[in-house]
Amino acid sequence: MNYPVLIFLLITAAYHWLATLRENLNRQPPGDLIDIGESKLHLYRKGSGTPTVIIDHSLGGVEGYFLIDALAEITQVCIYDRAGYGWSDRSKQSRCSKNIVTELDLLLTKANIESPYILVGDSFGSYNVRLYAHQFPEKVVGLVLTDGLHEKAMLNLPPIIKAIKLFFLSGFIISIFGSFVGIIRLLGNLGAFELIKPELKKFSISSRKQVKYSFYHPKHWITMAQEISTLETSAQQLKVATNFDDLPIVSIKSKTFLKRSLFNFFFPFAKLDQVREQIHQDLSFLSNDFTQLSASNSSHFIWIDQPEKIIEGVKIIQSKIVYQ
Repeated sequence: MNYPVLIFLLITAAYHWLATLRENLNRQPPGDLIDIGESKLHLYRKGSGTPTVIIDHSLGGVEGYFLIDALAEITQVCIYDRAGYGWSDRSKQSRCSKNIVTELDLLLTKANIESPYILVGDSFGSYNVRLYAHQFPEKVVGLVLTDGLHEKAMLNLPPIIKAIKLFFLSGFIISIFGSFVGIIRLLGNLGAFELIKPELKKFSISSRKQVKYSFYHPKHWITMAQEISTLETSAQQLKVATNFDDLPIVSIKSKTFLKRSLFNFFFPFAKLDQVREQIHQDLSFLSNDFTQLSASNSSHFIWIDQPEKIIEGVKIIQSKIVYQ
């Protein structure tokens, strides 16, 4: 038995669970915990005005905390932690888009967030907002898709991209253990997140803490694994949400899927970007009122690299609503 490693794990685990206990006793969520039946979801609202912007995050993301202040300057904005993330409870339901959309509508109804909505969907969140707009068209006046997904390409991924998906899934599973024993919290406190993604440093320390808080807990990584495992199910569910007539849609396209670094040198960048090009071509057929914005300095993580593009997308939707 490697006693130094065991002692290290015991120390980090004790540190993590003491920190978690302190958070539970002293730290309050920035928003409200809304009971939707079998669980409570965290909803954080800021600003005033209409239509209300609703942000649905990426797979594993809670990036709305980076955007809420800027968006609140132009209208009311709501971000929420999907079940299993941040301050929200886990759900017993499958983590597919259909169930997520049902939970989101329950949340907005219970919290008395009146429509109309501009829905912002980041990456996997684009599936959810599209399906929401299909199921509740009377409530939605526009969509902003941030490097969104399209089911046609996602259901026909080449083997090498499927292997990358399995690589990410294995990383999420390993991180469940890492978060349970406190290694993720330790790395976060030492600045590992900012080392991997230096662009995070432009955001306030308080907003970074809100985001990191979710990643420190096993339920976050469990939910990530569940969502990526049901990604094909979600894609199948999106086949009904392909024709939005004249609904204004703004799609923001990044320059590349991932910026090259020491952490991802082995990724098939050319193949990833080929799939992404097909995805954006398919997205362009969703509506007769479709606008594509180019995030020319951004990777897939537009909400970190060029968040101003998301603000621009929301303003474009607002202008179309005013002048229609």
